[in-house]
Amino acid sequence: MRLFKSSMALAPAVAMLSAISIHAYAGDEMPVQLGPRPFYLVEKMSEGDLKEALQECAAEIEKYKQHDFSIGHRGAALQFPEHTAESYVAAARMGAGILECDVTFTADGELVCRHAQCDLHTTTNILATGLADTCDVPFTPAEFDAAGNRISPATATCCASDITLAEFKTLEGKMDARDQNATTVEEFLGGTADFRTDLYATGGTLLSHKESIELFRRLGAKFTPELKSGDPADIAAVFGSQEAYAQSMIDDYKEAGIKPRNVWAQSFNIDDVLYWINNEPRFGKQAVWLDGRNPVDLSATPPPLSEFQDLKAAGVNIIAPPMPALVQIGAPNEIVPSGYATRARQAGLNIISWTTERSGRIVEEVIDGGGSNFYYRTTVPALENDGDILRTIDVLAQDVGIIGLFSDWPATTTFYANCLLEKQKQRRDRDDDDDD
Repeated sequence: MRLFKSSMALAPAVAMLSAISIHAYAGDEMPVQLGPRPFYLVEKMSEGDLKEALQECAAEIEKYKQHDFSIGHRGAALQFPEHTAESYVAAARMGAGILECDVTFTADGELVCRHAQCDLHTTTNILATGLADTCDVPFTPAEFDAAGNRISPATATCCASDITLAEFKTLEGKMDARDQNATTVEEFLGGTADFRTDLYATGGTLLSHKESIELFRRLGAKFTPELKSGDPADIAAVFGSQEAYAQSMIDDYKEAGIKPRNVWAQSFNIDDVLYWINNEPRFGKQAVWLDGRNPVDLSATPPPLSEFQDLKAAGVNIIAPPMPALVQIGAPNEIVPSGYATRARQAGLNIISWTTERSGRIVEEVIDGGGSNFYYRTTVPALENDGDILRTIDVLAQDVGIIGLFSDWPATTTFYANCLLEKQKQRRDRDDDDDD
C-alpha cells in the first residue's frame, strides 16, 4: 500500500517545506518520472549498436526505478536552484538513488547545504535582504569608462559562516550565477547561464544538513554529503579543529540513525577521508576522495600506479575524479579509458565521477572547436552531437567501470542505468542461476 503524506506532516526539521509536494512511500518505491530529455538524447545519437539498444529499451520499459548509479549533483541543478528542497525533490523524482548535500557551516556551528562557505551572494537572495550588511564584501557595482569598456567587475562576497542558522533559513535559493556587468543588486543577482533557466528559481527552500537527511530519507534516497573546505581560522573558531568539523558531519548521520552503508561521505581533502577511515571506519569504508587536480593533466600524464596503490593501502576504497580525467581519444571519434582510469582500477579502487548534464550543448563545442567545456575537454574532437552525452556515459560505465555518476539532470543517468546496467545485472543473475 502506498501512503501519501503532505509535508505539513513531516518532522519539525522540515516543516518549512509545506509549499512543496513531498510524499513518503511505504512498501513501494517513489514512481520515477524521466520526462522527454533522455529520449531526446537517444534520438540525437549517431547510428550504431548503442543507439539501437537504448531505443529498444525505451520502447520496452514501462516503469523506471531509482538507481544508485544516478547521483543527484546538488539536486537537479540544471533547472532548479542547487541545494534547495525543490532541487532535491526533482532529482529524486527523476530516479536519483543518491543525493548530495555539500556541507558548510553557519556562525553558530550548524551544518548547512551550500556549495561553499562563501557563495551566498551567487546562490541566494542575500544581497536583496537586510542580511546584506553581514557580507564580507558588500555589493560594489561594475565600473565602465567613457567608451563603455568595463574597468572593474561588480563584486560581492557573502558567507554562511557570518550568519546564524535562523538567519540562513530566511534566505531564498536561486540559480548559482552573477552578472559582473551589474550596476545594481537586481542585475547582479541575474547572469544565469543560457543553458539553464530561471523558470523555477522562485524562492528555493534552503536546508540545514540535518533537514537534508530527513528529506532524503523520506524521498527514498541515499546520502553523499561533501565536506566543503573553509577558512581554517573560521573552522577553528567554530569547531575547534578540522577533525571536529569532519566528525560533526558524520555525527548528524549517526544521530539520525542512518546506516553507514547508505552514506558516501566525500571530501577533496584527503585528510578528511583518512580521518573518517581511521575514526569512523564504518563510514570510512565508502568515504570518497574527490580528486580535484587538472583533469587534462591527469588524463594525459596519469599518476603512477604506486600512487593509487598507496591510497588503497591507506584504506581508501573510492576515488572520484571529473569525467575528463577518466577518458581520452583512441582511434578517430573513439572514446576510451584513460591511463588514470586503468591504473585506478588496477589498484583495486572503485570510481565515481562528476558531472554530466552540467554544461551547454555538446554540438556547440564540436562546432567551435575550442574544447572549452570542462566536462568534455579531453574528448571534444571525438564528439559529434548531444547524443554523445549518452555515449560518454556508456564508456564510463562499461569500459572505465565507474559505480556512480553525478548529474545535474539525473533523468539521463537513471534512464541509462535502468536500460543497460539493470539488464546486464539481470543477465548475470540468470547465468548464476543456470550455473547453480
